[in-house]
Amino acid sequence: MFNNTRFPRAKKFWYMGKLYDWNHPNIHVMSHALHYGTSVFEGIRAYKTSKGPAVFRLPEHVDRLFHSASTLSMEVPYSKEEITEVIKSIIKENKLESAYIRPLLFYSFGNLGLVPKFSPVELTIGAWDWGAYLGGKTEKGANVYISPWKRIHHSQLKMTAKLGGVYVQSAISGMEARSLGYDEAVFLNLEGNIAEGPGENIFIVKAGVLKTNDKTESVLEGITRASVLEIAKNLGLETHIGLMTKEDFLEADEVFFTGTAIEITPIIRAADGSNPQAEKKEYTIGSGKTGDITQKLAKTFNGAVRGNIKEYEKWLSYAGV
Repeated sequence: MFNNTRFPRAKKFWYMGKLYDWNHPNIHVMSHALHYGTSVFEGIRAYKTSKGPAVFRLPEHVDRLFHSASTLSMEVPYSKEEITEVIKSIIKENKLESAYIRPLLFYSFGNLGLVPKFSPVELTIGAWDWGAYLGGKTEKGANVYISPWKRIHHSQLKMTAKLGGVYVQSAISGMEARSLGYDEAVFLNLEGNIAEGPGENIFIVKAGVLKTNDKTESVLEGITRASVLEIAKNLGLETHIGLMTKEDFLEADEVFFTGTAIEITPIIRAADGSNPQAEKKEYTIGSGKTGDITQKLAKTFNGAVRGNIKEYEKWLSYAGV
């Protein structure tokens, strides 16, 4: 029923304590989350290292999964330790050297009132071999579209949680950007400042200073974002956290996305579509090529996640294949 064409090397997934073949259907069509987006999830990567596959910042991802669950008043049916072990085991079960891992907690079948009081919380975890999110753009640079849709505001929802329903807005803007010929979207917030991508944080570089924003600008403060900030400080780069105007973004020397799926991907061109009443205007970011600081950070990050830099081995949880 379900093949793994878009999920390379995925053979098994874990669901509520058991392993199932990838093509096994087991979710009822009247499950609460399917209708209302009442789910929380994580995107996690494991990388090939000399010691076998290593999961990047696994404790932090599991902690955030529980934080997100609390936002939706979920009683998680497993402990953090149990979920950690399942994540490692699903990598081994699928014989993956590197992997993208997706734990999903959701309100399942029970009732379809808006309040899921009779719908139990269930957990599923899958893993597959997933390369660069934007393919060759990871090295060459992405062309983005500044969306007219403003990011959901931090006064409206707890943006520190990865809520399934929030990503409907991400999907809409991501599809719109691609339909217009761009690689990805960029959101402004209600104040008109740069927020984030549909699933990515944003950094800018100006005169050698690295800058990103925080949750007060309606962003999810990503785990990759935190890692890049730490790497930058260790490399002696000046860093700053604060609001970024649209002008800051467009006039920067370098701009790049960060995130689990996208890792570190430069942005080299942008189209401003934030005002639907005005004609889109195209901009080249900096030199129109991947900048030196972006390259330096990406090189260090790639070495860290693959176990090649001892200083960052603290971030790795080996799956023991």
